[in-house]
Amino acid sequence: MNACWTIIRREFRSYFATPLAAVFLVVFLFLAGVFTFSMGQLFERGQADLRPFFQFVPWLFLFLAPALSMRLWAEERRLGTIEILTTLPLGIASAVAGKFLAAWTFALVALALTLPLWITVSWLGEPDQGAIVAGYLASAMIAGVFLSIGSFVSATTKNQVISFVVTAVLCFLVLLTGFPLVLDFFRGWLPAGALDLIAGVSLMTHFTSVMRGVIELRDLIYFASSIVALLAATALMVDWRKSA
Repeated sequence: MNACWTIIRREFRSYFATPLAAVFLVVFLFLAGVFTFSMGQLFERGQADLRPFFQFVPWLFLFLAPALSMRLWAEERRLGTIEILTTLPLGIASAVAGKFLAAWTFALVALALTLPLWITVSWLGEPDQGAIVAGYLASAMIAGVFLSIGSFVSATTKNQVISFVVTAVLCFLVLLTGFPLVLDFFRGWLPAGALDLIAGVSLMTHFTSVMRGVIELRDLIYFASSIVALLAATALMVDWRKSA
């Protein structure tokens, strides 16, 4: 745990050592405001809830999570410091977990900066506070899954641009599988069980379920198992390509 905490502090501080942190937070908050007030019509709806914000969170992280994760391992490989990092008495698992948790913490900071929206709707009406808490939980989980995907992709390449593009595409595909457009395409020639399986691997399906305030064990297991599996794959990839 001490080794993991050392990596977390090192990586988290590195975000604020460059303009990356400020740019990310400003862009995130700006887009969150545009989506919530302009496209989601928070005030025009006349309902005291944060659904106009939460429904756009996956699309916010679709582009911003790859920007956070693209440097996790690609930069280490490009600079050749990955060999030094993996030979330190830390363990590859600690390094992978530490880098991921640092990026996830930063994403949670960005989410925390949207709390004035919660204060606003609470002042204007009487929202379902439990549903809002569940919405933030779902947002944190989807950020974690996207960052774990980005961590794995980053470990496969030295190019941050390639890491960003591939991560964004993979995250988009994982989101898209739960949409009716995709399910309707398969509905004509796949059995119902296969359609349920395709819908079950969609992030959007589980995200929407939790966002509505229905926190089920299967959704939490889905998010947790996805993150753990992707981080385990990242550790294997780092160990395999540490000298490449």
